[in-house]
Order: sequence, then structure tokens, then C-alpha cells
Amino acid sequence: MSFAKSNPEVQTFTLKNKQGSEATLLAWGATLASLKIKMISGELREVVLGCDSFDDYLKQNAFLGATVGRYANRIKQAHIEYQGKGIALKANQGEHQLHGASDFSHRDWQGEQLADNKVRFTITSPDGECGFPGNMQVQLDYTLDEDNQLVLDYSATVDKACPVNLTDHSYFNLNAASSTILQHQLYIAADQYLPVAEDGIPVDGLKEVSDTGFDFRQAKAIADDLKKDADQQLVGGYDHSYLLQKSVIERGEAVARIVADDASLAMEVYTNKPAIQLYTGNFLTGNPGFNGETYQAHSGVALETQFLPDSPNRPDWPHQSCWLEPGETYSYQTRYHVYQPKA
Repeated sequence: MSFAKSNPEVQTFTLKNKQGSEATLLAWGATLASLKIKMISGELREVVLGCDSFDDYLKQNAFLGATVGRYANRIKQAHIEYQGKGIALKANQGEHQLHGASDFSHRDWQGEQLADNKVRFTITSPDGECGFPGNMQVQLDYTLDEDNQLVLDYSATVDKACPVNLTDHSYFNLNAASSTILQHQLYIAADQYLPVAEDGIPVDGLKEVSDTGFDFRQAKAIADDLKKDADQQLVGGYDHSYLLQKSVIERGEAVARIVADDASLAMEVYTNKPAIQLYTGNFLTGNPGFNGETYQAHSGVALETQFLPDSPNRPDWPHQSCWLEPGETYSYQTRYHVYQPKA
């Protein structure tokens, strides 16, 4: 992997644990560029999608491995209100805003290697950036522990009230050979999902997953019900947010799990965030990948822990407010535990 750009070079960090697993991180977008898991067989298996060079990262449009904010997912008509005052945000997906209009994920963070297995990234978002109010300070720690858990610890403060919703936009594929994730077994601890229109904006309130293709409370192959529902057909597959079962979060249990086609590798997701966006890479086709290849639709699956989309405009959504006030600290964690299931 070569991430040189003309001037200066992109800052690159490597995390390693005693098992022999390793992660590569870029300061650009605080990006997870690679996560290789040491298998019992000795194989070092890549489990995330990424690019061969930094130039390719500049060409891709899928937010591969990036940290997105200030507000991940979509905000309707790029507009929010606070205490009766309207605030215009930067629109970057038609009239709407997607992933905070990309500023977090498309510029350099400051990186510091704290240990062989830990890197800290920090960034300042100035008042008015992409329309968001207040100066915001963000810290993100990546730690690769000895149990092959990649731990992401998010912290943020603001000096004016602002909605904050940071997430990791990594795409996972646990198969040994290049393939789609359609036969991955998927579990999500959620009783409700959020229907959206063709532009990804929520059209109404939450809907029960029962008797729909959105029900992953019992693990099943992603392909089993892909595009079964009208809600999926509008966006080419799964690209929907799920409200996670609060009791599962409180007990510290996995909120999601994926298993490779041949069950040789699995990954569990843990978080204290209230929701998760399931995106099955419906529009990955043509994005540059590893080894000079290009990705196709469904080459990877994203499990983005976050608040529900358009939450700043929907105080009726049934979870805590996404607004961060001065004097408060945004403090959330996401863990990806990759392991070999026992036979």
C-alpha cells in the first residue's frame, strides 16, 4: 500500500497486536484503510474494503473506511432548527445533506501513535463549517486489543449547541477470496427500522421489522430477502437505519453480527449508540479497490453505529437527543470483534 501524495505525504499509522493482526489508518478522514486478521492457519486475512494508493482514495466516492460527521447520514433539505431559529447547512446530495457534507472525511486529522496498538486522531471543526454552529473539538482513539477487537472511542465538545453524530464508514467482507457479501449471515438486534424515500430521507416513523425482509433478529443470509420489500427497491437494497434494542445495549451484548460465507470468520459489533445503518454497498460499482481491482455492488457491508437520520428535525424519534450543548461531552464507543468461530 502506498499512500504518497505530492506534498506533503499523507500520515499513515499501523496498529499491531501480539496475535499478529494489524490495522492501517490514514490521518486523511481518520480512515480505517486496512484491517488484517491473523487466522489460526497463519493466513493474514483482509476484512475491510480499501484502496491501493492515496490517489485512489481521492477518486472513490463511497466514504471507504472514513470517519464521517458532524452529522452522519442525511439531514432533510440541509436545514435544522434550534430554539425556533432556522440554520441552513451545506447541501451535497441534491437539496439534502449527507454525512455532514464530507468535510470530516475529506481532510487531514492530526494523528499521534500512543502505543503499538493505539492511535489518537484529533480535529477542529470551526464555527460555521458546512453551516454547523459553533467550534467543535473531536478526538477519536483507535485501539486494536489482544482479542482482535478494534475499538473506536469518540469524544467531542462544542461551544454552541450543535447536533453531533459521528460514525465509522468501513465496509466489511470476511471472505478469504474476493466476492460479494450476499451470502454472509447477518444478525441485527432491532425490532424496528426506518423506511426512506428514494433519496434516503425518512418518509414516516419507525416500522416493525416483523413480516418484512428487514427482520434480522434471527441470523440469515443477506441475499435471502434482498430487494424483497418496496422500501428496499427504492434504494437498490438495504440502506436503512435500525433502532437497536435498548436492553441489548444496556447489557453490553453484540448489536450486530456477520459471518463469512464458509463460517471461517465472524465479526460482532458492540456500541452504546442508539441505532445502526445497514448499507449493503448497493452503489459500490466502479470504486477502486485493492490489487488494482474495482469493487462491484455488494462487495462489502457497512454497519454504521449512529443516531437515526434527520434526527435534528425529528424530536419525536424515540432515543436521546442528538444535540450536544456547551459543557457536555459527546462520548460513544464502537467495537468490532473479529474472531474465528469454534467448530
